[in-house]
Amino acid sequence: MRHLLLACLGLALSFAIPIASPTPAHAVTININIGANLSNGRAITCRQGEQILRNRGFRNIRRVDCRGRFFVYRAWRGSGRFEIAVSAHNGRVVDLRRLRR
Repeated sequence: MRHLLLACLGLALSFAIPIASPTPAHAVTININIGANLSNGRAITCRQGEQILRNRGFRNIRRVDCRGRFFVYRAWRGSGRFEIAVSAHNGRVVDLRRLRR
């Protein structure tokens, strides 16, 4: 009898206490940018490609080919010599090859 009374009291209290309402949903904004910060997704010039490489620590940068979709450069970084391809469309480094000495 006592258990039945406690069960009824618990059931009555569960209806009297408000249930926690769900929190409102908030929108999430995701910013996706294409390209390097220098170009903001726009096409770059051959000179801007050199500047991108200089900002990444390359020195003695020589232009090999600045026509077409990719600009190709040769440059030194540390004690190594590299051939670097930069996308003319957005300024990203798309290929990096270490050259023999």
